[in-house]
Amino acid sequence: MVRIAAAGDVHASEATRERITESFAAVQTDADLVLLAGDLTTHGEPEQAEALAAACRGLEIPVCAVLGNHDHHAGRGAEVAAILRGAGVTLLEREATVLELAETSVGVVGVKGFVGGFPGSALPDFGEPLLRRVYAETTTEVDAIARGLQEIAHCALRIVLLHYAPTSDTLHGEPEGIWTYLGCDRLAAPIAEYRPDIVLHGHAHAGSFEGAIGPVPVYNVAVHVTGRDFYVFDLGPRDVTVEAKA
Repeated sequence: MVRIAAAGDVHASEATRERITESFAAVQTDADLVLLAGDLTTHGEPEQAEALAAACRGLEIPVCAVLGNHDHHAGRGAEVAAILRGAGVTLLEREATVLELAETSVGVVGVKGFVGGFPGSALPDFGEPLLRRVYAETTTEVDAIARGLQEIAHCALRIVLLHYAPTSDTLHGEPEGIWTYLGCDRLAAPIAEYRPDIVLHGHAHAGSFEGAIGPVPVYNVAVHVTGRDFYVFDLGPRDVTVEAKA
């Protein structure tokens, strides 16, 4: 059994540095791995990334993360990524990693995901070049999920980590008029095909916690949804239990 501590939308800043550092130090006694589902910073400023990096340095368990839309807002996403990697974070940008935890091979596919919507409000691959570039960007994310799941097919546990939602199940509570900008059901296609053990995302602060893509459980781990610094998942293959951690 592997224990995964997950959180999304931490929105780190200098003002939250102390709280974040304390929560990360505490959770490492309860988990084998930390997963961060994007919006790691408030507005994507390097000093905000440094506040999160300070919490990650020296942890005795690994941290894997993806970026979110907030982490790109200041146009300094590459700097944010470099700071976090310098603190030992495995920052996944359309890629996969494999870890050995509790004598178990754990594969994590990490992508940001992107917008696009869901049936009834989906953006088409049609019209102005700018709109078609949005569609193409999401296609690139979809392809990265598929490629990553192929790479980790041999792992005993397979996890997909995103920022944007791959299903509308976990958007209930958000106004339906903005669902197009909270995720895209096209992200679900490789998940439905390769059936990882669990999918985690953030982004939808007013969404709901639990959903599914076929038999695959999907959890919105945005801290605004969970009401906790981390949710801890006890994972065995096709066996997920959930435990809240303050």
